[in-house]
Amino acid sequence: MTKKDNAKIKQFEDEAFSDPKGTELTTSLGVKVEDNQNSLKAGERGATLLEDFLLRDKLIHFDRERIPERVVHARAVGAHGYFEAYEGNDKWTKADFLTNTKTQTPIFVRISTVQGGRGSADVVRDVRGFSIKFYTQQGNYDLVGNNIPVFFIQDAIKFPDFVHAVKPEDHNEIPTGQSAHDTFWDFISLNTETAHMTTWVMSDRAIPRNLRSIQGFGVHTFRLINAKNEAHLVKFHWTPKQGVAQVVWDEALKLNGKDPDFHRRDLTDAINQGNYPEWVLGAQIFTEEEAAKWDFDVLDPTKLVPEELVPVTPLGKFVLNRNTDEFFAETEQVAFSPANVVPGIDFSNDPLLQGRLFSYTDTHLHRLGTPNFNQIPINKPVCPYHTNRRGGFANHDIHKGQANYEPNSVDGNYPREAKGNPQAFTSYAEKVEGSKLRIRPESFADHFSQATLNYKSLKKHEQQHIKDAYAFELSKVKREEIRKRVIDQILVNIDLDLAQFVADELGLDAPKKPTAKLHEAKIKTSEKLTIEAFPAPDIKQRKIAVLVHDGANSASVDAVKKWAESENAIAEVLAPNAAPVKSKNGKEIAVDGRQNGEPSVTYDAVVVIDGNNLDTFKKDGVARHYVLETYKHLKPFVLLGDKEALLDTLGLEPDAAIFTTDDFKAVAKDFKAAIQDHRLWDREEKAKAVPA
Repeated sequence: MTKKDNAKIKQFEDEAFSDPKGTELTTSLGVKVEDNQNSLKAGERGATLLEDFLLRDKLIHFDRERIPERVVHARAVGAHGYFEAYEGNDKWTKADFLTNTKTQTPIFVRISTVQGGRGSADVVRDVRGFSIKFYTQQGNYDLVGNNIPVFFIQDAIKFPDFVHAVKPEDHNEIPTGQSAHDTFWDFISLNTETAHMTTWVMSDRAIPRNLRSIQGFGVHTFRLINAKNEAHLVKFHWTPKQGVAQVVWDEALKLNGKDPDFHRRDLTDAINQGNYPEWVLGAQIFTEEEAAKWDFDVLDPTKLVPEELVPVTPLGKFVLNRNTDEFFAETEQVAFSPANVVPGIDFSNDPLLQGRLFSYTDTHLHRLGTPNFNQIPINKPVCPYHTNRRGGFANHDIHKGQANYEPNSVDGNYPREAKGNPQAFTSYAEKVEGSKLRIRPESFADHFSQATLNYKSLKKHEQQHIKDAYAFELSKVKREEIRKRVIDQILVNIDLDLAQFVADELGLDAPKKPTAKLHEAKIKTSEKLTIEAFPAPDIKQRKIAVLVHDGANSASVDAVKKWAESENAIAEVLAPNAAPVKSKNGKEIAVDGRQNGEPSVTYDAVVVIDGNNLDTFKKDGVARHYVLETYKHLKPFVLLGDKEALLDTLGLEPDAAIFTTDDFKAVAKDFKAAIQDHRLWDREEKAKAVPA
């Protein structure tokens, strides 16, 4: 083929997949469509003709454009980005993307809820799936994790049972997007291995403020293999540079009603505005010999490795800097699997991981309808690939040569095995011996010590939120015997005070001592389990609502907006309606939205602008509610000039996150610090008495 031919093909591809601006509508085969409004009929009012290939071409696709949604992780958002490795990883692994510091590896990330379907809300109490596809030069590698470091069950054979229990109940398809129902807690109460995971799901980790501020974990133990064929066990972590943040429960409920797409919108907006979220990809790296000395089994996915035993080693960073062009083609069709590894990364015998190695690929065959799902652009590797596979539904690869088998002689035995090539994948030669058994190892028998570790490691307000969450969820369970069993078999073995609080809230009795033989853990608390261990370094992409009415001080509005821009934060001016307001000197102030349409729950802080309109503000129920709700949700706010009087009007006590001043610049530094802290937890008890 000549250079001219190649140029023509390239031109055709560019034209075929270019921006649609300026193009004309065609069929799926490129035939231009002159009339897209009317089907072909026999006469003006006659029957539609079978020969109308334009109609058939359109309907055939429409009838099939919905594929089965994922059983779990159906609700998601995706984004593109890149990964950059840090120096020094070659002592752990030969994986090129982790050792080559001169190249950026393209990635695609999908973040999802677990329980709800595609139409459910974002800010539900749930685990968040957090999966990364690395398009490396050695093939695609998928790191398929969650925002919680452990899981509910120890063995993959229980995975269908767990999912069936947590999903909407079969008799009425209720509830969607939440676990507060009988079958979930029935399963929990009868499977005590779930105890540790439920302390995480009942915690603030399960109601994140946004997806830019969640941690990620590989959950399972994997192996890293270096060029000398030396192996280390590894637990993967990804830590947000934005810090970890959460919502309070009342806020979560309101967000789901007022903006069910809040998480997806926030991530999309941040990327569009150039505030690209970043994470550090790290790993806890240890040997088999070290793991054998610990009082828990690293193959048990309901256990984490406390960082007091093994600190996290940073391996590199990844950045999300491009939104998807089409949700279906990318986010919906992306196919992740923990079985997708590259040379330098291998598996452990974690029984939940072992089942996932089969289950994910089997799911893609069902959802995407073809063994050729890896030829879909979002799944396709960026490195050369050569298989001898032919045919199958939706096969796009065109192979040359006669042989579709190996070895062969008709095509010179190509493609052939990569014998002796250090870039080829070879499984780690782990010694295996023993009888074939269906058994749970004794080292998996401790179901409570790490649940207690997690609970005891948290701050008092975090512990209280867990108590409140258990009480709320179990109050939705109709069968008293299930509620009682959760208290007697789960909670009392985690913490007696936790069990007593929940029992009191439900009008039940709690045992006065544990009901199981408890393991005495060597590590009692771990400082990296609290959200406060991951503070925000700045207020990048934090949103500030600026409340104005006619008569507002335009100079104050300008000062707030200028300051926010300098901090890469977002200040939006909200008025009673979408029309501009008149400042006290007659100047028009442009507004970004209505106070009633852009609720306080979608902002991180509030500034109430001064002016000659205090009485107007006091009479405005929406504006009053805005400040009250901000106070109740423990967020910082500024009352400028005459608006300080709102403290008395609304019955609010001054605290460290309320700022009153005539000059915004005077409090800007402290206001920023309060926004970085995100919440003033010391306000929480007082806020409960304030109606909103």
